[in-house]
Amino acid sequence: MGASPRDDILRLLATSEGDVLEDDTLVDKVTDSKAVSDDINEKKKVAEVTEKNIDAARESYRPVAFRTAVLFFCIVELTNIDPMYQYSLQWFQKLFTIAIDTSPKSEDFEERLGILKSFFTEALYQSICRGLFEKDKTLFSFALCTSILRGDKLLDDGELRFLLVGPTADLVEKGPPIPEEWVGKPRWNEILTLSTLPAFAGFSDYFASHVSDFKKLYDSVEADKEPVPGDWEAKLTPMQKMCFIRAMRIDCLKSSVIAFISHQIGQAFVEPPTFDISKSFADSVNTTPLIFILSPGTDPVSDVIAFADKLGMLKRFESISLGQGQGPKAMKLIENAQGSGGWVLLSNCHLMESWMPTLEAVVEQFNPDNMQTSFRLWLTSMPAKSFPVQVLQNGVKMTNEPPSGLRANLLRSYSALSDELFKESNKPEIFKTLLFGFCFFHAVVQDRRKFGPIGWNIAYGFTPEDLQVCRQQLMLFVNQYEQVPYKVLNFLGAKINYGGRVTDDKDKLLISTILQTFICPESVEQKDGYKYSTSGLYYAPAAETMEEFITYIKGLPLYPMPEAFGLHENCNITCAQDEALKLLTGMQSMVSLSSGGGEGGSADSVMDDTAASIQDRLPKPFPLDVCETKFPTLYEESMNTVVKQECLRYNKLIWSMTSSLKDFRKAIKGLIVMTAELEAAGKSLFVNEVPEMWSKKGPLSLKPLSSWYLDILARVGFFQMWFDLGHAPPVFWISGIFFPQAFFTGAMQNFARKYGEEIDLLSFSQHTMDHISDAKAQLTTPPDDGVYVYGIFLEGARFDNTTHQLEESRPKELFTDLPPLQFLPVKNRVPDAADYRCPCYKMVSRKGTLLTTGHSTNFVLYIEVKTDQVVDKWIKAGVAAFLALKY
Repeated sequence: MGASPRDDILRLLATSEGDVLEDDTLVDKVTDSKAVSDDINEKKKVAEVTEKNIDAARESYRPVAFRTAVLFFCIVELTNIDPMYQYSLQWFQKLFTIAIDTSPKSEDFEERLGILKSFFTEALYQSICRGLFEKDKTLFSFALCTSILRGDKLLDDGELRFLLVGPTADLVEKGPPIPEEWVGKPRWNEILTLSTLPAFAGFSDYFASHVSDFKKLYDSVEADKEPVPGDWEAKLTPMQKMCFIRAMRIDCLKSSVIAFISHQIGQAFVEPPTFDISKSFADSVNTTPLIFILSPGTDPVSDVIAFADKLGMLKRFESISLGQGQGPKAMKLIENAQGSGGWVLLSNCHLMESWMPTLEAVVEQFNPDNMQTSFRLWLTSMPAKSFPVQVLQNGVKMTNEPPSGLRANLLRSYSALSDELFKESNKPEIFKTLLFGFCFFHAVVQDRRKFGPIGWNIAYGFTPEDLQVCRQQLMLFVNQYEQVPYKVLNFLGAKINYGGRVTDDKDKLLISTILQTFICPESVEQKDGYKYSTSGLYYAPAAETMEEFITYIKGLPLYPMPEAFGLHENCNITCAQDEALKLLTGMQSMVSLSSGGGEGGSADSVMDDTAASIQDRLPKPFPLDVCETKFPTLYEESMNTVVKQECLRYNKLIWSMTSSLKDFRKAIKGLIVMTAELEAAGKSLFVNEVPEMWSKKGPLSLKPLSSWYLDILARVGFFQMWFDLGHAPPVFWISGIFFPQAFFTGAMQNFARKYGEEIDLLSFSQHTMDHISDAKAQLTTPPDDGVYVYGIFLEGARFDNTTHQLEESRPKELFTDLPPLQFLPVKNRVPDAADYRCPCYKMVSRKGTLLTTGHSTNFVLYIEVKTDQVVDKWIKAGVAAFLALKY
């Protein structure tokens, strides 16, 4: 290594003799050294300028980097919605690189930045949407929109929290009175809570003094498009308008959200791409699996085969349906296809959980150098937690759901048929009419799912194959028998072909009732004069060809009214409310609500305040020893056992709430360790949900935390009254009883033991006491036999106190009170066939599971209600009774 200039100068100085200024070598060396030093200093200055320019250039791209970071953290949260929605950083970076290359160029730097941001945001939306179910596409758009706006500091956290969570306390109890009956307690509580936001200061007072102006908006079909009365319309931002719609008409919230997204980030984000297998294929390479996420009623195998044929890959295409013992075969197919450049389709991966780790290892070992570029691995799976995350994150995901809607479903059924089918029948007119009936039935049973529990207790995945079997059987029976065997067709269709997958006994009755509407002698005899619904729009047309049938179907409404399904028009409101609530619940898991409580406090202070407010009002546990003394176990009084069991159940809940609230408040202050269970409870408190540790010990409920807690206080208050009385009260608030099945069994036992009857021969008759308006005040003495109960709600119809029977619901009245009932045990009772056997559930979800005791977790018993109409009408309308609502 050579000596440095400094060392050379020092050496020359040490060896120099005489005057150093006369030493030319030394002078030249010093001069050269100075020149080098000046050059270095000059270059340092240039480097500093260059560094500043590089920093400035890098910083100028920060807005794009910030936007991409916001977008990435948004899509990462999608896994909270469905385990199949997994995306890796590598996949995200690859998509961003493609966006840089393919986006329009511009000489103007600021314009180029804007193009990059908007182009990549839209490209990401399009790519993600191809792998989302329809129900989640609006949710993703809204999450994307709010993430962008929050990143740009254009959203108020307090307003967003109100929109997603709603009221977290009951302000009606100690607040101003409800201005009009139509407003109702839940809506008034929403409005009072809305008024606590700074932008809505004084709104509740204005609402109360101008309630008639708001009634017009309440009655409007499209409330989200109506202006807010007074000068509020001009004052409110789009976000604040959505908060108002949430409080006033939550059933219109989804369309309001769609308009908000379109206004804020563009129309393109509310128009998701249609299914296009070629675009997904274009995004893939030979190491990228292509994954179809399945939904009930879909089978993309035919789509893949058709696409393989289009690209000339059909001869090199292999498929296998996974199941027990199919793993080695699948491995062999993949190995062969890698060498030959073929395609392999592995169907139903969710059915072979044990082989999924092997699949993950196979995909991880894909090496582009060792396989043909044309090789592709196609996978299909229902959503499953066992599906390999690594494969999901780096794969190209797709969904292709069956068409939704009555018309689209009918078109799908008829597009697969031809006129040749009619020629196979020796009674074509009968066959055509009944075939249309089966196709219409197929569309109805599928589309009823959108109405939630009032449509079906359990949402079943009916498939085109169910209809195909019915069609083949119809051809067989129509051709072989002189008289059409309607009973056989109904039995095969409702009990076997479709009914084979129906598990709930109320749903079994419903599907049989629906099919009888379409497969009956009247439909054949009256032809197109026989109408399927009250509107008269739906019937089997007197068509000769498939083309004529399709023309009739295309003329049907795109959005059918609920009457097409036998439901009341209020079901549209129920359906819209459920959609809005699902959207808001999904958003809570997609968007961080870590700050901005109602009054601007931190998340910790909001959680602590909520915990404190609950803790302050917690009732004391029942003294079980005193309870045992007051209510001894007696042969002739089974209600003593009921009250003791109920007190014990509520005690367990109160003990759990007391200890967890105490620990949580200590943990949030840092005094003890915050466990995962306590942290989960805190998150629930923040978003007004009942913590899981409480809901497990509490009664079944769908209420938000603020309503649930008041309900618990009322329930405990009812049993405190019973405890203080020292004997059974004259009338029972059935909604407050934890396990109502035990209560009714106790009432039956009391009667059986009093009269020495066999309990198996007894059943309840119900007497509707519609002359009683206030059960607690008017029913002061118990009946001689049986029990008085109140607190039951009705959905799908109402009980008319004047006609003393079931009648159609009034518009916008989703639930009504059933009058007090007397349940009286009767021996060998024969029910009146003209009465409607109305199922009664604990809560409006209807769905329940059967316990080992033989009781359902949700269904309580049947209530026989008088009606002057055909019972089938109420069965199809989904009329049911409930002990508790959602609010």
